[in-house]
Amino acid sequence: MSAQPQPPSDSRPHSRPVKRTRRVTAPQITGRKGGEPIVCLTAYDAPTAEIIDPHCDLILVGDSVGMVVHGLPSTVGVTMDMMIMHGQAVMRGSKTAMVVVDLPFGSYEGTPDTAFASASRVMMETSCQAVKIESGSYAAKTIAYLVERGIPVMSHVGLRPQSMHVLGGFRARGRNQKVADEILRNAVAAAEAGSFAVVVEGVSAEIAERVTKAVDIPTIGIGASPNCDGQILVTPDMLGLFDRVPKFVHKFGNMREQIDASVSQYADEVKSRTFPRAENLYVFKD
Repeated sequence: MSAQPQPPSDSRPHSRPVKRTRRVTAPQITGRKGGEPIVCLTAYDAPTAEIIDPHCDLILVGDSVGMVVHGLPSTVGVTMDMMIMHGQAVMRGSKTAMVVVDLPFGSYEGTPDTAFASASRVMMETSCQAVKIESGSYAAKTIAYLVERGIPVMSHVGLRPQSMHVLGGFRARGRNQKVADEILRNAVAAAEAGSFAVVVEGVSAEIAERVTKAVDIPTIGIGASPNCDGQILVTPDMLGLFDRVPKFVHKFGNMREQIDASVSQYADEVKSRTFPRAENLYVFKD
């Protein structure tokens, strides 16, 4: 008997929202190692957080907000005040997903004391559940310092956007053995220092799988392997808000086209005086 044809991808049943009553915690994320893949997305505002919250295990308030929302050329110009403002908004909109806030460039790389001051301020002012730092060779001592003082840390290896000036731009990492080994060492060091999960960005599937097998914490892939323990994307990228997106992004929506069509219709109706419509008007009552 011949195999039955598979339905097209857009006709597959949608994932149902996860029913939870409490926030997901760092130990729960760590406990997902090797289990059901962890669903993560970014958010920078309350309405987006509210929409994605039932579908996500973890929401990252990423410093990508600088480029996605504020139009900056990189994440380097993002400030603590920006991260706190957007973190507060996401916490207001979300209910049960774990919320992690990026520590911006310059706020944690100096000394562990500096990192603790930054991380504790973010957690106190946003009420988020954890922070994320980009994890170079310097990071293990800082991660351990933060975790010992009650701050859960998600680390980040591979392509590290805050280091784009040193790396020569937003380029995939690990294209030679020396860099691949460095990525693996950084991931292992971050895990041993106490990170509850590690983002692995912009590396080959082979390197992502090596890292996933080498650490006992979940790997969250972005531009890495589907065999990571979870995946994350920048939400406006995957919704199709921008014409150009990184190679690793699949557009699951066409937000740009929908916004353009809606605004075009609005403009036409304003010009033709068909908006406001009758149902949009208040009626005078004597």
